[in-house]
Amino acid sequence: MTGEREVLNFIDGAYGKGTGQRFFADRNPATGQVIARVFEAGAGEVDAAVAAARRATAGAWAQMDAARRAKVLHGVADGIMARLDDFVAAEVADTGKPFAPTAKGEVPRAAQQFRLFADMVALAPEQSLEMALGDGGRARSIVQRAPRGVIAVICPWNLPLMLLSWKVAPALACGNSVVVKPSEETPASAALLGEVMAAAGVPRGVYNVVHGSGPGAAGEFLTRHPDVDAITFTGETATGEAIMQAAAVGVRDVSLELGGKNAGIVFADCDLERAIAGEAMAVFHNCGQICLGNERLYVERPVFDAFVEGLKQRAESLVMGDPHDPKTRLGPLISRAHRDKVLSYFQKARGEGACVVTGGSFPDMPAPWADGAWIEPTIWTGLSETSAVVREEIFGPCCHIRPFDDEDEVIGLVNDSPYGLTATVWTSDLDRASRVSGRLAVGVVWLNSWMLRDLRTPFGGRGLSGVGREGGASSLDFYSQPRTVCARLG
Repeated sequence: MTGEREVLNFIDGAYGKGTGQRFFADRNPATGQVIARVFEAGAGEVDAAVAAARRATAGAWAQMDAARRAKVLHGVADGIMARLDDFVAAEVADTGKPFAPTAKGEVPRAAQQFRLFADMVALAPEQSLEMALGDGGRARSIVQRAPRGVIAVICPWNLPLMLLSWKVAPALACGNSVVVKPSEETPASAALLGEVMAAAGVPRGVYNVVHGSGPGAAGEFLTRHPDVDAITFTGETATGEAIMQAAAVGVRDVSLELGGKNAGIVFADCDLERAIAGEAMAVFHNCGQICLGNERLYVERPVFDAFVEGLKQRAESLVMGDPHDPKTRLGPLISRAHRDKVLSYFQKARGEGACVVTGGSFPDMPAPWADGAWIEPTIWTGLSETSAVVREEIFGPCCHIRPFDDEDEVIGLVNDSPYGLTATVWTSDLDRASRVSGRLAVGVVWLNSWMLRDLRTPFGGRGLSGVGREGGASSLDFYSQPRTVCARLG
């Protein structure tokens, strides 16, 4: 692996390879080529990172007033945008996703999140309450926000910098220190952010990054560490369950944003072209590798055939290839291993008698993309609701479409899932939109739209989709703990 770039751990304000200098390969999923060697954090490096964060919680950062912290975090946002090209290059190389949405959406969104949470904490009013006492006196209670301490931040690979910043920004704004464990598939942007943090004046030890995988490695070392005060994780449900078990030792708080088997509902009275375009995004965006994507679509019978044909045309028009080509609309899956998992569901669908409307395999790609983790956007019909393809999260660019005849039927179908993250509803009837959305057992409902998110609103799900909410005030509630100071006035 000589000659590849190196991705280092960032601990207590300095980059390092670790005492054992163990490393693993980072591959570009669009080409399959090794692009970097990533130095793995062992138990000793995780201990050092947590110790640095613990020291920082007793230092200037936690004691700094919210307005001063906000100024520093605005500097972090400025630093991200000043190095936009570097962050975009890191994200595109690690994920293979198209350049345009990364440069225009995901990286700027990361910077925006640092600004938003900095301002929310700085501008939040202190709660002050007075009460009368039985002896004629009065008492005043002031509710303050205190940082939790050391936060373990476990990040996914699908939107690396954006989802990291969604956690790190409110955690730092509240005065905590963090130890970040990015996915081993996408380590580069988390490491690069250390440079921006240092340049913006974030004190040493406040932001730390350790690399590695989960069980028996950096992820497990971090989540089981007794000096970690709270854990936030976005990723698959099975890993979330393991983290929740680890957090029970020491009674640490957890925020778990997990999987989804989200549904889209298309009523016959909707703007059909708009619904087709919206669901094409919900199914195929980021090659289907997004927790709030739709893998189950329910379409009212009068427009079922037209909808299926319209979505088929959208799927078949998606261009795959060079992430830097403006024509490219669909990147690869994150790895060949993940492609094998997705293909196993494609095989199950065929075995269960699905009608393959389009796709169902992987494309023949020319050099230099021939060894990448490419896969065809895929649509099925004709499966039972008990099918694994309909019940289980696949995390690829695919969906099953089923017709329905009335509201009660479709609500029952959507709610018959162990997951409960998001849903979309397409209808021109506002009464129906309100009525249906109020009966869906999910955390977020989009009406005639998809993935519109005000960062001030809570996001999260029910059941296997996770525990807790993040975003806006919900993030501040997780990354701080209330302290009540009560004084007798006379």
